[in-house]
Amino acid sequence: MASLLGIALGITFGTCFLTGLVSHFMQHPPDWLQWPSRPVWLYRVTQGLHVTTGLASVPLLLVKLWTVYPRLWEWPPLRSVGHALERLTIVPLIAGAIFQLASGIANIAQWYRFRFFFTVTHYWVAWIIIGALVVHIAAKLTVVRANVGRNRYEDLPHAGMQDAGPPTGGLTRRGLAVATGTAAAVIVATTAGQSVPALAPLDLLAPRRPDLGPQGLPVNRTARAARVAAAARDPEYRLEVVGVRRVVYHLAEVHALPRHTVRLPITCVEGWSADATWHGPRLRDLLDAALIPVDATVRVESLEARGGYRASEVRPAHARDPLTLLATGLDGADLDLDHGYPARLIAPDRPGVLQTKWVHRVVML
Repeated sequence: MASLLGIALGITFGTCFLTGLVSHFMQHPPDWLQWPSRPVWLYRVTQGLHVTTGLASVPLLLVKLWTVYPRLWEWPPLRSVGHALERLTIVPLIAGAIFQLASGIANIAQWYRFRFFFTVTHYWVAWIIIGALVVHIAAKLTVVRANVGRNRYEDLPHAGMQDAGPPTGGLTRRGLAVATGTAAAVIVATTAGQSVPALAPLDLLAPRRPDLGPQGLPVNRTARAARVAAAARDPEYRLEVVGVRRVVYHLAEVHALPRHTVRLPITCVEGWSADATWHGPRLRDLLDAALIPVDATVRVESLEARGGYRASEVRPAHARDPLTLLATGLDGADLDLDHGYPARLIAPDRPGVLQTKWVHRVVML
């Protein structure tokens, strides 16, 4: 049972780790990485998988710990160098797994009681867990082979009779496996609707509904929380684009620019995503007006005075994509203040935290 749960956890944690790397490198891209702007749904899939497999890991981890807990008290505690190494890997593996799942759930619920920067801490703890997991798997590979598949020890003629039949009372191993799998399946079915529209009617346990909020979209950070409400409503608002030359637009001039309409999902790192119809000028047209080269990276700046995501870098693949807008409207109406009025960035295949709101300046880097 412990071996089967370990395999299941290896799959969910492995998927979580790989999709988490995608999210981290999209938010903190190294110089060598050029993230594509197509397909537009790619980040929606990877981040939906990240959050869903993380939630499904909760019952798997709890039952796994329950099955192996008695072995922690076996005597002697250290029987060999290999056994000592195995025991040492258990500490970061269990502590890291509990930390990742607990802090991840707190993050998707927007319960920010921790004092560390979540994305960076989550990233480095993930590497610690994966390293400990690899060592642990290597130490336990013989045990897993002996307990999973055809030729299991208990199926051989010399196996002990104490393992031959179901217990006279309590939960059988098969019953426990079915209960654990059912719990994980229920969690997936009742939370995946925040990223999979077809499952939205079952979205009972997810912390967010992707259709609730101003103009039918959720809001993570309001204008009031960002302290930009007055600046965003200021009649003297200006949009500045700085390249080889500097171009300044009044609000009326921004609205007078050629208007384009695109249908794009907005996907948040918390796992929810929703499709919406946006309109506004194309970012590449604004860059051309400022004589910004086609291979240049630009920084899009918000009216926010501070915050880790008050500005975002937009590389050429996204900056020059015809679907990338400096959106001024949503679903046929002007943007709601909490959605980034008077203008926000909306680009394909980017995390929501990089879709900068309350934009007032675009600068060539």
